[in-house]
Amino acid sequence: MKFIIILLDIYLLLLILTKKKSYKIRVCICTIGKKENLYIREYIKYYKDLGVDKIYIYDNNEINGEAFENVIFDYIKINYVIIINYRGYLKPQSKMMNTCYKMNYLNYDWIIFNDIDEFLYLKNYSNIKNFLKESRFNNCKIIYLNFIVYTDNNNLYYENKTVISRFKEKFLYNNRYRGKSIIRGNISTINITHAHYITSKIPACNGFGKISKKFKIDSKYYYFKHYSFKSTEEYCNKLNRGNVAFDNNNHKKLSKIYMYFNYNKITMQKINMLENKTGINLDYFRNKLKNNKKRNLKMIYIL
Repeated sequence: MKFIIILLDIYLLLLILTKKKSYKIRVCICTIGKKENLYIREYIKYYKDLGVDKIYIYDNNEINGEAFENVIFDYIKINYVIIINYRGYLKPQSKMMNTCYKMNYLNYDWIIFNDIDEFLYLKNYSNIKNFLKESRFNNCKIIYLNFIVYTDNNNLYYENKTVISRFKEKFLYNNRYRGKSIIRGNISTINITHAHYITSKIPACNGFGKISKKFKIDSKYYYFKHYSFKSTEEYCNKLNRGNVAFDNNNHKKLSKIYMYFNYNKITMQKINMLENKTGINLDYFRNKLKNNKKRNLKMIYIL
């Protein structure tokens, strides 16, 4: 009997020694926003439901422009959202990313860098922590996930509904070289040099934990849903507000209109609205429409 008790004690001791300690990982988001009050609540709720612990928003509105506090005060009050004043800064995105990482890399296991029009999709995972805890990421410092771009769904005007419910059409030809990253914490030497690729000095893993420089587009399992355009009206507003990464001028606006019609059908209503709201002549697209070319697939590039 004593022998059996001793064996049981040894067995229990082994269980205690070999049992993995339950470790709760922490995940935050660093993002930057300008004139995003219409969309910010949906974005925050989405990531809160996904299990993100905290969101740091760098406010890049004009000095006297709209304020995030007016629409998400409840999230700020409970300390779920932290607003950092970046009002009036020009092209601040890379600076924001480095600042936010250095401020938080010791406090979080993973830090997500994305924009307010980008929603992380994780098939079969309702909580991002269960995804990031997978052993396939044990040797990964950066997880890079592609964009799947969603079209305007031929919607001309804004509707007071969620972005995800309004725009369901995926663009068929997506670009594997465009996406966003999730960076592991505690990397003291990292220097973020690009909003999409982060840094060329650290190899990135895909959503399956494989390191590669030639990722195949994953449109089924793990990617960012990118709602870059929304309706034509909303895209006009986006063009006129400027960009957190680039100068805002007519040349840049025209290149963005080219991109818009790469991903979305050309119609006379869209051409007229874009021309009226931006002041840029768009006869080139009228001619394309007359020639029955509904998409121009020659210029697929940065969003």
